[in-house]
Amino acid sequence: SSATSASSSDIVIPGRPTWQQTMLRIADPEKSIAFYRDVMGCTLIDKFDFPQYEFSLYFMTTLPEGEKYTLTPGTQEAHDYLWTMEGTALELTHNYGTEKPGFKGYHPGNEPRDGFGHVAFNCDDTYDATERLLANGVEFKKKPDEGRMKGLAFAYDPDGYWVELVKRDTPGVIPNYFNFSQTMIRVKDPKKSIEFYESFGMKLMYEYHGDDFSIYFLASNVADDVEDTTSRGNCDGRFGPILELTHNHGTEDDGDFSHFNGNEDERQGFGHIGFLVDDVYSACDAIREFGYGFRKEPDGGSMKGLAFAYDPDGYSVEIVPRGGIDFGDIKVES
Repeated sequence: SSATSASSSDIVIPGRPTWQQTMLRIADPEKSIAFYRDVMGCTLIDKFDFPQYEFSLYFMTTLPEGEKYTLTPGTQEAHDYLWTMEGTALELTHNYGTEKPGFKGYHPGNEPRDGFGHVAFNCDDTYDATERLLANGVEFKKKPDEGRMKGLAFAYDPDGYWVELVKRDTPGVIPNYFNFSQTMIRVKDPKKSIEFYESFGMKLMYEYHGDDFSIYFLASNVADDVEDTTSRGNCDGRFGPILELTHNHGTEDDGDFSHFNGNEDERQGFGHIGFLVDDVYSACDAIREFGYGFRKEPDGGSMKGLAFAYDPDGYSVEIVPRGGIDFGDIKVES
């Protein structure tokens, strides 16, 4: 297939793709919205209610400090904002009933062969941020002074997803206390994955190579190629999030190895990342050349004009038309 041929590095997805969302399934929207809004400083910019399908979606992101959001989530005006935004939102998916006591919980990743790792927020001081979260009753997997990696911390969100706290290289550049700064997924073969995401216009900002693992930081909406990708300072002062690809060395040579992608029965948690494009059909024609396949073609299923492609690891990548479509949600009157 073309997925292994030299030509896949020449594929460019048309229609100015921008990374617009990271989707996580949540058990209880009241708890999750409160956590990301009141503790992590996000704004609920939009919601979609689908009582006919028994689920709702909540979109949250960091807005620049001082920016007032005046739109009402669930209205057409909020939808118009969401589907034209240049930034990246957390999409929290609530399947009705999961908030009840009998639900066993979602799978947060980070067990053997799990693909999804964490989301992250940057801050000026991870020690102060940890105290702030502890005062709000947040539990931690790792506090800044614990373990080998001093200064970085991992908190648990209400569903047990890992939320990394990362210190900004230069304090005082971003006035927000926190800004949504990362989504981390593990990849089997970084060459294939980087090629795939670069075709969506993402730029490699930084790479780090350890003894047994490497990490690659990719960003959307970056004007110029980065000359020296070994400098972590390339991301300094960056407001929008990084897609962090983690590669555990050797997986690329193991024919039997694959990551769980977050959508398997009994392991559901992380759902997908998503891009806005000008035209879904022409974008999918280009994506098809990779040969990784589609979970949903643009005309498949009930929602026409929306697609889910597979990346090289089998993660779902949603392709949404800039401006949105009528999703059939029950809208809030504006």
